Amino acid sequence: MPENMHLPTLTAEFPVVGDDPHIDAPLRATVRRLSTMLGQTLADQHGQELLDLVEEVRQLSKHASSADGDDGTRRAETIQQRLADLPIEQATALTRAFTQYFLLANAAEQVYRVRAIKDTDTDKQWIPTTIGQIADELGPEALQETIDSLDTRLVFTAHPTEASRRAVLTKLRRISDLLDNDTAEGTREREKQDRHLAEIIELIWQTDELRDFQPTPQDEARNALYYLQQIYEITMPGFIEDLRDEARRHGADVPVGRVPLRFGSWIGGDRDGNPYVTADVTRDVLAMQAETALDITRGVLTRLIQSISVSSTIVGVDEEIGDSVDADFAANPAIGDTVRRDLFEREQYRLKLVAMRVKVDRTRDRIRSGSAHQPGVDYASGDEIQADFDEVRDSLRAHRGNRVADGELAIAQSVLAGVGLTLAILDVREHAEKHHDLLTELYALMGEDDLDGSGASYADLTREQRTDLLGRELGRGRPIAGALVGTDDSPLSDSAAAVFSVFTAIRDAHRTYGTDAIQTYIVSMTRGADDLLAVALLAREAGLVDLRGQHPRADIGFTPLLETVDELRGAGRILDELLSNEHYREIVRLRGDRHEVMLGYSDSNKESGVMTSQWEIHQAQRRLRDVAAKHGVTLRLFHGRGGSVGRGGGPTYDAILAQPNGVLEGEIKFTEQGEVISDKYTLPVLARENLDLSLAAVMQGSALHREPRTPKDRLAHFGDVMQQVSDAAFARYRTLIDDENLPEYFVASTPVEQLGELNIGSRPSKRTTSEKGLDGLRAIPWVFGWTQSRQIVPGWFGAGSGLKAAREAGLGADLRDMYEQWHFFRTVISNVEMTLAKTDMNIAAQYVHALVPEHLHHLFDAIRAEYDLTVAEVERLTDVVELLDNNPVLKRTLSVRDRYLDPINHMQVAMLRRVREAQARGEDVSEMEKRALLTTINGVAAGLKNTG
Repeated sequence: MPENMHLPTLTAEFPVVGDDPHIDAPLRATVRRLSTMLGQTLADQHGQELLDLVEEVRQLSKHASSADGDDGTRRAETIQQRLADLPIEQATALTRAFTQYFLLANAAEQVYRVRAIKDTDTDKQWIPTTIGQIADELGPEALQETIDSLDTRLVFTAHPTEASRRAVLTKLRRISDLLDNDTAEGTREREKQDRHLAEIIELIWQTDELRDFQPTPQDEARNALYYLQQIYEITMPGFIEDLRDEARRHGADVPVGRVPLRFGSWIGGDRDGNPYVTADVTRDVLAMQAETALDITRGVLTRLIQSISVSSTIVGVDEEIGDSVDADFAANPAIGDTVRRDLFEREQYRLKLVAMRVKVDRTRDRIRSGSAHQPGVDYASGDEIQADFDEVRDSLRAHRGNRVADGELAIAQSVLAGVGLTLAILDVREHAEKHHDLLTELYALMGEDDLDGSGASYADLTREQRTDLLGRELGRGRPIAGALVGTDDSPLSDSAAAVFSVFTAIRDAHRTYGTDAIQTYIVSMTRGADDLLAVALLAREAGLVDLRGQHPRADIGFTPLLETVDELRGAGRILDELLSNEHYREIVRLRGDRHEVMLGYSDSNKESGVMTSQWEIHQAQRRLRDVAAKHGVTLRLFHGRGGSVGRGGGPTYDAILAQPNGVLEGEIKFTEQGEVISDKYTLPVLARENLDLSLAAVMQGSALHREPRTPKDRLAHFGDVMQQVSDAAFARYRTLIDDENLPEYFVASTPVEQLGELNIGSRPSKRTTSEKGLDGLRAIPWVFGWTQSRQIVPGWFGAGSGLKAAREAGLGADLRDMYEQWHFFRTVISNVEMTLAKTDMNIAAQYVHALVPEHLHHLFDAIRAEYDLTVAEVERLTDVVELLDNNPVLKRTLSVRDRYLDPINHMQVAMLRRVREAQARGEDVSEMEKRALLTTINGVAAGLKNTG
């Protein structure tokens, strides 16, 4: 490359990662290397002209962002005119260039996050710190109780999915892997490393970042399996071993086969609003998960076979293991095709492990063919694999092989306890009304059109009447479905038959993989106890629940999903009504006296704003805690958190610790969504960090937050103040949401209409119900649109009005006390502050001035006014001069990102204007113009590391 060729880079003020000032210079140097290589690629592909254009637009954006008022508007219009005049191919290349700067910078940042984690002293790491604290304050017995209670589940969902394609993500992973090897400048190792990095960067440039087709649920499942396999093969063994060792250091233990943390998934089971998730899709996804689970299990067994070469000549013969091996060979002659028994006759453990591996292979054959389980030939469930492991471990211990039994074998057994036969526990979710529609048809087919003595059909019943009817029906033996469903000539409508087919798919899954495959049926939009009783009754009809047989059983549990403010406020009432029904209570007893309740952050935020949503969820947790205690039930809360603050996102550790006292009893579930998954789990060290901090927070909350951290009377006063904040924030938020012009403004000022064209997920962005306008729009595109245009309304709107109202009511000192002493309030304010910092009203103004009709500008004026107020109130509360002064690392990161994000936003405005003007003229939008616009959406998502 000629020496005088200018290469724009991200190096001038790239952010520090971590607190170590020595990290700053190496990180900047790494980004300089990567961006120089990208510049070389651009030069090779497009010549000097594109490089000059990149720098020109960057400088124009920088000047525009530093100007206010009319001057800033004029400068922005200059940029947009410059961009609008570009040939569409050049505009696309320009946007891709800025986007790939972000991708490379993110890859470098991840590497240095990894180095910072590796350099952390052991005694300052999450798990050692937490275990030590519990042991010191409560003693080893309490620590053991805490460990025994642990059941933390991280649930992968497909929405909102990662905007970047796997083809790009895997190449970025390769860059991170290469950079992990720290080479010295001027060495052959550095030269070789640079050559490989440049090759990958060139490949990324020549890879289409846009998907040509909408992914199927099976595609989404493959994406999740990519991460899950890596977690279980690379991350989980060390996680289990270190957790066990740390517990033993403080007088406790993690029992072998105990799974304190495992993974779940909604992919292939979440039917709510996704017509592409059918019963057959659920079967397909479970089969895919099983293939990966069996691959992992087979690999583990192969390594153990190679390792455990204990000879009976030395340690003696174990008749029980010998008998077990004899039984395996007798039941499964195929074992003899794998190993010569006489060759390993005195290595019985190897023979047993070989037999286990063959049974794993036969399990795969059974699942693929759909044939019945054959005892001794294949495994019916993960529990049977664990039972075989127990035999090996018990025998080793009986023959002085304690260290062998307690070492690699024990870790492997514990890891595979989480893997099971399906790798992740699949949740099923469906909308509450779907079950009532099915029951309406079933009762009509039974000829029962008078269910209340006045001629009312099931559909005519009130919610209270349905609760009474369904509660009684659960205790009766009569079938209400029987032969009417499940056949090719079913009299049910297609939609009703599809709902019932999911229950039969769950039954089939239990027969194929064991009851751990699907443990929970989630009911969206639960508004009353009848919504859960309806599902329980249908589950009984499918054979999943039996309360009247000789051996009562409940093979699945039922989870209400509370999503709106009214539902959250009724949380305690709904759970109390359910647990007060003797037949439903029996189901809960059969499930180990545990009940799960899911809290929806997205829809409550969309309905009421961030302050009210967070407060109502917090209060709902208190009510649920008290009701569960009243009925002697362990409560497991399932937090439906998104990646963005507007959907319940924010730091996981703080979110867990911000829960009310006594809520955590070792059990918790929360969703891991979309781009959050790749950010947390792409690199093994980052995956491990996330597992550590998640479990550490659950342990701390379970053991050390049984009582309020703040005196009860003071906490009650804080609650009164928070209610005033919430009321005022809600009132302000609804003035925006209830404005009849908001739907038009939202569509005009954001690229939300292009979301579907990105093909980033299988689920439609709008509900299939009759709801129109914003009510019919899902929370994900709602947040997505505001984020793309840098308004980010869901993350902060109304907060300023709420804080101001409380302050002007003479509660300013209380607000400061709440911020200092109440973890919940401090976490909420911290998340609001972060979204305010990501918001850019100057950029947002460019969308409005260029794209929004003038009669709608008053809405932007209201948004800007609330933004200014919220910034002022948060700065006053946190006692800073500017946002994020208390978090300089994040502040600098966001500031630097803006310098490279702003040009993409300007390009997006130009492309939106170009496309809309063409549509207004009745012209077809070219594929190149569509691609150019979609590329800007990908770019903004990469820059903000957020979709919805």
